[in-house]
Amino acid sequence: MRVAFGVMVAAAAVAASSASAAPRLQLGITDSGDAYFAEPGTFYRRLGQLHSQLLRVHLNWGGRLGVAQRKPQDAADPDDPAYDWRRYDAIVLHADAKDIKVVFSIFGSPRWANGGQLPTRAPRKASDLHDFAFAAAERYGGDYMRADGIVLPAVKQWTAWNEPNLPIGLVPQWKKIGGRWQIQSAIDYARICNAIVDGIRDTLFRAEQVACGDTAPRGNNAAASSRPTTSPIAFLRAMKKAGARGFDAYAHHPYATDPRETPTTRPSARTAVSFGNLDDMIKVVTQLYGKKPIWIDEYGYETNPPDHLLGVTPAKQASYLTQSVKIARANPRITMLLWFLLSDESRLGGWQSGLETASGVRKPAFFAFARAAAR
Repeated sequence: MRVAFGVMVAAAAVAASSASAAPRLQLGITDSGDAYFAEPGTFYRRLGQLHSQLLRVHLNWGGRLGVAQRKPQDAADPDDPAYDWRRYDAIVLHADAKDIKVVFSIFGSPRWANGGQLPTRAPRKASDLHDFAFAAAERYGGDYMRADGIVLPAVKQWTAWNEPNLPIGLVPQWKKIGGRWQIQSAIDYARICNAIVDGIRDTLFRAEQVACGDTAPRGNNAAASSRPTTSPIAFLRAMKKAGARGFDAYAHHPYATDPRETPTTRPSARTAVSFGNLDDMIKVVTQLYGKKPIWIDEYGYETNPPDHLLGVTPAKQASYLTQSVKIARANPRITMLLWFLLSDESRLGGWQSGLETASGVRKPAFFAFARAAAR
């Protein structure tokens, strides 16, 4: 339900004032673990100590943590009984208590929407995703009152999906049609991007921002291989050709492709886009879509220890973080930089790019981030 119109106007005025006063580059954390569910007391306190402005998490449509485990009767209604928003309400409420804004990445299709497949399969009907995006934006529009009288904080920044140029984001990546290979993931993603953009826009709330892309830094373009992926610029061009449009910013994850690469090193793979050659992608975005802002909504360096294969020393991680922020602040197109993660994943096969170890010991990068964000 919604609160009175007067409250809506007041909330819009406060949001507009906050937006005009915000610094150009927003710094924050992207986290894909369950810490924001399991350990809210410590997780959000540490985000506050970091002076993090943003927290990006997946708003899962389907999958294990999905809002829509069963098909809703009125998918555009956030109050439909098929929806379970409790996990995500908790995130925005805990973050708001620390003056941290949430960036939601709508991700993962439910089995009822994709023919019983994994969440990485595109929905059969784009309208189902459109309606979910509309319902999500309505619920987190800033004036939604729950049955218990709590008005949920606003979420004004959204992204569509995550790393759709890899199989962890979308399958299939490539498809052979009439004897020729095409980038099927980009075709499917154009529908996903447009559905999420239109769903959020159709709420008519002001100041909503939606980013599409969210591409990973690498791709092999080996359509006939056992694990085909798509290079980010090839994906960007293909999604434009497939009709992706209407978004406010382009999001990318410019990870180094080798631990020997610094934030200014061009990647060894010609098709990769890391921090060192991010301007190559920005030029293509400009050619295809104009001077849209660039959101670096996932980035980081793993540390050794514990990752002896892909990690850099903790001192280098801190140095590279500081250098990356300096580069981003000097580039007027980059308006967001989010570090992945707050804490290392406990499994060695996971990611160890956290600002803390898995046991909670702060790395030098924790203090480097806090200094940068405090500016």
